Amino acid sequence: MQKWFAWVEKLSQEKKYVAGEALLPGGKTIRGSKKSVTDGPYAEGKEIVGGFFVVEAKDLNEAVEMAKACPDYELGGIVEVREVMKFDNL
Repeated sequence: MQKWFAWVEKLSQEKKYVAGEALLPGGKTIRGSKKSVTDGPYAEGKEIVGGFFVVEAKDLNEAVEMAKACPDYELGGIVEVREVMKFDNL
């Protein structure tokens, strides 16, 4: 955990860290027009989402460079980098 804390601290000092949390096991999935509720699994595939980070980056390429320093890779993890669509009228 110290490696993740150090990584977040570095991003914070650079004014790039916005938010991030680990996700607890469990939860619910809601599907369809009848809004049926079930327990997981939540994603089709072998990977699970263990948490998230929100960073401030000028573009996707800068966010990818930041993600390369994430400690997840040492444990065989995968990091997915996605842009957030912002709606100014909300």
